[in-house]
Amino acid sequence: MSVVIPHNSVSVHGISYTVRERVGLWWDIPSYHKKYTRQILKDVSFHIESGQIMAILGNSGSGKTTLLDAISGRLRQKGNFFGDVYMNGHELKKEQFQDCFSYVQQNDILLGYLTVQESLTYTALLALQKHSSDFIKKKVDAVMAELSLSHVAANVIGSSILRGISGGERRRVSIAAQLLQDPKVMLLDEPTTGLDCMTANQIVLLLSELARQDRIVIITIHQPRSELFRLFDKIAIMSFGELVFCGDPSEMITFFSDCSYACPEQSNPFDFYVDLTSVDTQSKERELETYRRVHIITSAYKNSEIFHKTLEAIERTKRMKDLPAIPFKSKDSPSAVSKLWILLRTVGMNPDVSRFGCFFAVVLVPHIIGELLTLVLLGVVQNPNVVNSGVLLLNVAGVLVGTGLVRHTENMPTPFKVLSYLTFQKYSSEVLAVNEFYGLNFTCGGSNVSSGVGTSCVFQQGTQFIETTFPDAMSRFTTDFLMLYAFLPALVILAIVSFKIRDIIIVRQ
Repeated sequence: MSVVIPHNSVSVHGISYTVRERVGLWWDIPSYHKKYTRQILKDVSFHIESGQIMAILGNSGSGKTTLLDAISGRLRQKGNFFGDVYMNGHELKKEQFQDCFSYVQQNDILLGYLTVQESLTYTALLALQKHSSDFIKKKVDAVMAELSLSHVAANVIGSSILRGISGGERRRVSIAAQLLQDPKVMLLDEPTTGLDCMTANQIVLLLSELARQDRIVIITIHQPRSELFRLFDKIAIMSFGELVFCGDPSEMITFFSDCSYACPEQSNPFDFYVDLTSVDTQSKERELETYRRVHIITSAYKNSEIFHKTLEAIERTKRMKDLPAIPFKSKDSPSAVSKLWILLRTVGMNPDVSRFGCFFAVVLVPHIIGELLTLVLLGVVQNPNVVNSGVLLLNVAGVLVGTGLVRHTENMPTPFKVLSYLTFQKYSSEVLAVNEFYGLNFTCGGSNVSSGVGTSCVFQQGTQFIETTFPDAMSRFTTDFLMLYAFLPALVILAIVSFKIRDIIIVRQ
């Protein structure tokens, strides 16, 4: 009998994740220095194939989001990660996780003042740099059509203060941004959060359709409606970082019935089974009782045929002779220059090549200065946390004193005016202001403005703004540029000196 081999599969085997946390808060010194190990994920295994959609359920704190973070390579570095993730039978290295899996976060991270088409176009320009502009335009149009966004392509996304598209459409834009890279595996953290029931159902139905197009879709979801029960190919329930159950809907009903927990006819199976596998902490007696119940159900699942079939599927995939290749996303890592170019176009700054070159040269310096300043302070203070705080405070002080954004430097008290000359922010602000505003002419008002409202500009020319905000900055343009770059050798020398002094002190001790 021939075995149908799926195009793609994801196998997760024995994933565990622990972190070391402090017992008390910082003011409780004895407890603060004590740590304990907290188990967030415990021996999680599952197998899913292309064309399937899997829902991960569980109460808050059950480990749903951490599981997605674990298999997408987004875990914090301070924890200990154990277990294996396989793509088409190939064991993935941690650095390959993000190249295989697309991740849609719970909160939509979108720029509210861009239109839907602009947002997706800029995303495509960053992620698909090696493709032509014509290809990118067709790709954006195709993705918008696939996710029913074409009719709002010219609408702004909006924010808390700017009216824009609906919440469901915003979620579709977030999903569309990931589809631009043609992912074969999509992970979504609570994609229905904050949406009404009808919109949430539409989003889940959309994800189900995406899965049917030879994709693997894994989502975490909270309190889905009972109508969606048969829509999922696999359902996983988590409690305290463990899988209490993972299988198809029919297996779920049979499994819990065999455990003497049959779902009542008029109940939502999602709500019933999640409540059944949750621990009630209202009282100590109730907590012990419900914890014991969860432990019994978990043990029954680990000893069930459903769990053993999962392990067999993982091993069978690993033993296949002709393993399909790992389907990496269509992703080109954007360079620093391309990111700045996108920034210029997004915020409407002057796109002239020479102006862009000056902008890039100025923006580059603060990054290097920050690293050099860190080295200088590390020579004096060996605690990295203290150094990070020190660099942050110095940068904030430089912005307040040197940029003139809070108060014009000419109106500052003499001590602060003198200190501003010691900050790189002063020189970078003046160069950027001249670079952007020099030669600009402003026209205010228009035919749609009523005659009763004054339409004169505060500044008719860019030079007026420069002279008002940064007096004499135009005459100091070259000097400011050279002074900005003079910080680099000066900080290099200071870093060398600080480490030399540190070595001398260590030797004398």
